[in-house]
Order: sequence, then C-alpha cells, then structure tokens
Amino acid sequence: MRITVSGLPGSGTTSLARHLAETHDYTLISAGEVFRQMALEKGLDLAEFGRLAEHNPSIDREIDARQREIAEQQDGIIAEGRLSGWCVRNADLKIWLQAPMECRVERIFSRDTLEDLDTALTLTREREASEAHRYREYYSIEITDLSPYHLVLNSEKFGVEDLSTLVEAAISQIEKGKDIA
Repeated sequence: MRITVSGLPGSGTTSLARHLAETHDYTLISAGEVFRQMALEKGLDLAEFGRLAEHNPSIDREIDARQREIAEQQDGIIAEGRLSGWCVRNADLKIWLQAPMECRVERIFSRDTLEDLDTALTLTREREASEAHRYREYYSIEITDLSPYHLVLNSEKFGVEDLSTLVEAAISQIEKGKDIA
C-alpha cells in the first residue's frame, strides 16, 4: 500500500502520517522534514529558506524527486508533503487534510513556539504564498486543485484518531478491491 498525506501548513498532515506509519509499520517519507533539515543545514529559518527556494528550483525538485523515487519503488509507505498527492502517481490512496486558517495558525503558533498569533498568521500567509508561487512556476500545479486526491478530510473537526478511523475505512475498501481483482 502506498498512501500520500497532503495539506496546507498546520492541517495535521505530519501527525496523521506518523500515526498511520506507526499503526501499519510503514515507512514515512516526509517532504516537510527534508525541507526543515535543509533549512537548518543552511542556517536559515523556514521563511528565509522558502524565499531562497523561490529563486532556486533545485531545492523543491530535489525534495520531490527524492520522495517520488523512494515512494514509487517500494510498498508500505506513507509519503507526507504538500505535493505528495501530485508527485507519487502510483499511490493507492491520496489524502488531503484541510482546516480553516485560524485553526492552522493556532497549531503552528503552538508547534513552532512563535511570539504571538499575529506573527504566526503573517509567517503562514507568507509561506503559503511562496509555496503556491513555486508550485505554479516549477510544476504548473495549483495547490488549491484537489483533483488528484481520493479523500479530503477536515482536521479541525476530527483529531488524529478520528481521521485515522476514516482512513482505515478507505484502506479496507481499497484492499478488498485488490483481493477481488
């Protein structure tokens, strides 16, 4: 089984992907973690590294190519990242998580220990604009186009356990279909 989990910053993709990977003993491939690690290696925060990536397509392309290569060559993976649903073409299940901006900003504020909610909102808007621009320029992808996804879930209303239950139902149906084929 190959599963992708995508969504905007703060939507809960990493939490759900980790939970599913642990539950199924799948390998987790996180584009966000690779991006964060690359920023750290260069001594930049996420906003600075995002601005650098706007002028250096090789950063996004390296992350996406690495994830695609690993995900398409093995089974039992969860690929988590903004473009995973677009990049891992042979995924059995592609999930998009969404939540309102206010909810996502509160999560980002708590997670990233920013000084205040206004700063979290500003940084989130800048990051999303930077990413949307890069995806459009580098891949001709509109991040708001959810057509590649099989399942779109609202993480504001559901916690990780609840989301996992919904995903488990989808996995079960996919596996039943494979058994019949």
